[in-house]
Amino acid sequence: MAEYNQDLILVIFVNVCVFHQVWLLSVLEAVKVSPLIEKVSDHKDFKKLLRTRTNVLVLYTETATSGDSHLKLLSDVAQTVKGQGTIAWVNCGDSEGRKLCKKVKVDPSSKRGRAELLHYKDGTFHTEYSRPATFKSMVAFLKDPSGPPLWEENPEAKDVVHIETEKDFRKLLKKEERPVLMMFYAPWCGVCKRMQPIFQQAATETKGKYVLAGMNVHPAEFDGLKQEYSVKGYPTFCYFEKGKFLHHYENYGATAKDIADWLKNPQPPQPKTPEVPWSETDSAVFHLSDESFDSFLEEHPAALVMFYAPWCGHCKKMKPEYDEAAEILNKGSPGVLAAMDATVHKAVSDRFKISGFPTVKYFEKGEEKYTLPQLRNKDKIIEFMHNPQAPPPPEQSWEEKPSSVSHLGSEDFREALKKKKHALVMFYAPWCPHCKNAVPHFTTAAELFKEDRKIVYAAVDCTKGQNHELCKQEGVEGYPTFNYYNYGKFVEKYNGDRGEAGFTGFMRSLRGRDQEKVVKRKEEL
Repeated sequence: MAEYNQDLILVIFVNVCVFHQVWLLSVLEAVKVSPLIEKVSDHKDFKKLLRTRTNVLVLYTETATSGDSHLKLLSDVAQTVKGQGTIAWVNCGDSEGRKLCKKVKVDPSSKRGRAELLHYKDGTFHTEYSRPATFKSMVAFLKDPSGPPLWEENPEAKDVVHIETEKDFRKLLKKEERPVLMMFYAPWCGVCKRMQPIFQQAATETKGKYVLAGMNVHPAEFDGLKQEYSVKGYPTFCYFEKGKFLHHYENYGATAKDIADWLKNPQPPQPKTPEVPWSETDSAVFHLSDESFDSFLEEHPAALVMFYAPWCGHCKKMKPEYDEAAEILNKGSPGVLAAMDATVHKAVSDRFKISGFPTVKYFEKGEEKYTLPQLRNKDKIIEFMHNPQAPPPPEQSWEEKPSSVSHLGSEDFREALKKKKHALVMFYAPWCPHCKNAVPHFTTAAELFKEDRKIVYAAVDCTKGQNHELCKQEGVEGYPTFNYYNYGKFVEKYNGDRGEAGFTGFMRSLRGRDQEKVVKRKEEL
């Protein structure tokens, strides 16, 4: 009888286990949970997950089925953010999961839908996910957890038509009878963020008469569209009537009323009054050319020369100071002040290896004597010219210091990145305090991955030579800007932590995904 009872208990136990496995599989199949969603129930496994992944969205559910609607959606999201973010699932209804939920103080039963989504960043809790439970919003959140919500998530932007694909854009132009004002933008663009509330207000005020639409065209897939409508910066506004492009709208300081008034009588932008070159203004500074440079130095035994670029912000800031100093010094002092547009007069600029602006050099009896980066205001310039002294030894630049960071410029940027599967590029300016803070951490991260041939940590000095144009093309609006590239193709902006842990964790996550793919391929074979 005892043997019979033992056999019966064993049979019941086996049947229960089989039933539990079949039930769990049926639940997973029912909602088609992606294998990319990590099922976690053990606290140690949970801590390990947060320690090894820097960007984790966790779904906590009251039971195995209370998160069905979320799991269906998250399965698609997991596929799209693979390599950039991790999605995990904790069922607080089973015995192990209940313990874990209790330890992390999560109770999904108190939430609407009996499920809760929490985000963890760099190993610690970051925020509750409170944005719309849509594929697009969740993908955008996981690609940039600290970034702003999508424009279309703003309820005040309900009257703006939000376009996602080129197909939708063409369809709008073809079918819409009303005039269309299209705002082509990038999510990270500061001017775009400032203009969006104004644009959406204008959309509400002109509703029914005009269509105001917005489209994020920063991704590379829209390069053809940008070329077609001359989108060279963000935002770019294009006005259409009956599907035909007529004008650009270029009043970036507009109010909603300005936009509404312009739509009543749309006119092409007025030609911009060209900026008067510095050399043509009423200035006491001597303006030099390639032809006049040497003879000028022969005539003036002591001369300070400012090499500048017309577009350079620091040059523009320094010009009035330099002009005022010249008013005093060029009337007959120990030396004179001169300037040269290095973008026009390149022979002399190349001779003196001018690579950043402004560059100030002191010449004595026709010979270059000092480079003076510290001379930026009127008083210091006058003080120096009355007592020319050697400047303190310059601090070694980041590029000059030996490191595993690859320093790139406009001439080799694209070619170098094409060879690397994963490239994190820091666009910077040497004077920028935030850049200086990030440099040692970025350098350490590069050192850690120096043996990995598929990875590069690269840097571009946006103040140097032609790099200014390159940085503009890559969407750099402030310093530092970090972009991630895959075999030379822009993927996304890096907005993570600017410490060593952030830079290394980002790359480890990418390489971890690579290895998972290799293992999966081997298993399939």
